[in-house]
Amino acid sequence: MAEKTGSPMRPPLPDFKNPPVAEVALSLQFDSLQLFRVPHLGLLWEQYRLTFPKFEEHPPLPAAVEWFGLPTSGGFAPQVELLTVPPMPRCWFVNERGSELVQIQQDRFVFNWRKLKEDDLYPRYEYVQAGFEKQLQVLRGFLTKENVGDIVPNQCEVTYVNQLLSGQGWEQPGQLDRLVTIWKNQYSDQFLKEPEDVRLSMRYVIRDDDKPVGRLHVNIEPRFSTIHQLPVIVISLTARGAPRTKDEAGVLDFFQIGRKWIVSAFASITTNDMHRNWGRLDEC
Repeated sequence: MAEKTGSPMRPPLPDFKNPPVAEVALSLQFDSLQLFRVPHLGLLWEQYRLTFPKFEEHPPLPAAVEWFGLPTSGGFAPQVELLTVPPMPRCWFVNERGSELVQIQQDRFVFNWRKLKEDDLYPRYEYVQAGFEKQLQVLRGFLTKENVGDIVPNQCEVTYVNQLLSGQGWEQPGQLDRLVTIWKNQYSDQFLKEPEDVRLSMRYVIRDDDKPVGRLHVNIEPRFSTIHQLPVIVISLTARGAPRTKDEAGVLDFFQIGRKWIVSAFASITTNDMHRNWGRLDEC
């Protein structure tokens, strides 16, 4: 996870020469566009098709909202929505290489970059954000032309997926203590030894000016990399929250906050040995 950013007034974010980033996604959730229906997807693809010639259908993502100041249990009855029409699919418009894609459904727009080959280099966050802004404008223009509604943001997400390859500081999935600072392979007696593997899930409140603005979700689990044909430990970090203002400026502002939390948290939870393997460039 490498990020080059900063100013004389603000210290740079953690920066690595060879980051283990495998995917970055910027997601905007908005109030559902009820007039946006299946026939519009075909028309919309024509707007994207030159850059994203491949098309896939997937189930829609469920709405995700970070709430604050509400009881954690009790007092709230589940809301049941009776659907009069089948839910619309989530469509992927994918570029020729498969390394970039746009995801669109009635209440969500996502732009992804993903690593598909071993020699694919992470193009940095600024590239991903520029792609998000450019392709979002295509959608906005289409919605205006077809008179099917406006995008009213309600939640934003920044997601980084990192793949830590076996043979680079660790050999077995149970050796998570070599990779992250938040897991110690220690016990009160000698009964248990190294685990077969470890899965961790955590969340943190994101604060800006000491006010909660979202949450950082961290998930760590063993997988297998089809690119490298090796076991990997995947560290996924998602920052989610509501934008301060319900416009694109508010969305981009939250993206910057989420990015800062993700990059800083990734450096915080990974070990100095791994930082040396990735070639940490900033002073820590």
